Amino acid sequence: MDPSTATLAEGTRSRSRATLGVGGAAHFVHDGFTDGLYVLLPLWSQEFGLSLTQVGVLKTVFSGALASFQLPVAILAERFGERALLAGGTVAIGLVFVVLGFAGGFVALAAGLLAAGLAAGCQHPLASSLVSRASAAGRRRAALGAYNFAGDLGKVAMPFALAALAAALGWRAGVLACGLFGAFAGLGVYLALRRLKAGGAPAAPAPKAGPAETGRRDLGIRERRGFALLSAIGVLDGAARAAFLTFVPFLLIAKGAAIETVGFALALIFAGGAAGKLGCGLLAERFGIIRSVVLTELMTGAGILALLALPLTLSLILLPLVGLALNGTSSVLYGTVGDLVDPERQSRAFGLFYTLGIGAAALAPSAFGVASDLYGVPVTLVAVAALAFATVPLCPPLGRALRPSAARPA
Repeated sequence: MDPSTATLAEGTRSRSRATLGVGGAAHFVHDGFTDGLYVLLPLWSQEFGLSLTQVGVLKTVFSGALASFQLPVAILAERFGERALLAGGTVAIGLVFVVLGFAGGFVALAAGLLAAGLAAGCQHPLASSLVSRASAAGRRRAALGAYNFAGDLGKVAMPFALAALAAALGWRAGVLACGLFGAFAGLGVYLALRRLKAGGAPAAPAPKAGPAETGRRDLGIRERRGFALLSAIGVLDGAARAAFLTFVPFLLIAKGAAIETVGFALALIFAGGAAGKLGCGLLAERFGIIRSVVLTELMTGAGILALLALPLTLSLILLPLVGLALNGTSSVLYGTVGDLVDPERQSRAFGLFYTLGIGAAALAPSAFGVASDLYGVPVTLVAVAALAFATVPLCPPLGRALRPSAARPA
């Protein structure tokens, strides 16, 4: 190989790794805030006398705002670039959590979580698109698995930190400290992406000769049936994950867990999830998408059912395995989006995919919150396990739909 060509290739790989690092850092922060809510919800329920339905509504407000902004922010990025929007959203969610430290009741919490959800909506489509584009010539699915692994590290760190700070200083101090951390992290994301010259406002495209190429507004989905099946699995998987994480703290409290134990339990789930996000992305590269999804969804449903019967100590031992299966599916699903769409429309396709999945995750806590108030948390978790099992029949037709796209170049 020519020395100049080798140097250029090494520079491209280095820039790709750096972009992955920045995208992973943003994912760490945003997922940390998002899943830190699972520690805060029981504390808010106790302090403000909230019912489980109200707890579910709070989670729905946050997740609904997050879901609603996925596609709009992806379209905005085509004009303004990912850099400013991703960094601005990271700063904003940090500042909103600072304000949440002064909340005085359900309405104030709901308003704050609405703003936080909109800020959080910037991360998934923009960071995923940056990482996917930077890794287009390499192993995209493995890179997105590493990106998701970074997000799950945030899910481990933030709930643990919030639980520890809440136990020592109160939840308000914990929220303030984490919020300031997020705001400064957003500034770091902006400076790092500017140094890499990544995610800036795109240059105006040169005029195309063919009229079919001008003013294109489609999502660039090459395989509509495959994308629909992939999204359906994402919807069921996202709903099951959100409902489980919202109400498993209440199951553990009923088994005798203190709030510090709940924080530790969530950290165990997310630590297993971190391993699942990284490992399942690599597993799908080696053994295939469909086998990986079937395995993780069956493990998720079976693990949830087992938790209902086990005492607290054995439940804690099982939680990392449940977390591995619960979160491992998403790495496989995210990495498959790029196989079904045109490269220049990846931001929009990721935005639509996340909108559907997170939208389902937004609605699930409210629906299952009503069920929990009516029938109890154990019955609700049985229904959540059934959601996980319901993804399995969709996997064989997805496999058939993916075969044509696998033959096309990425």
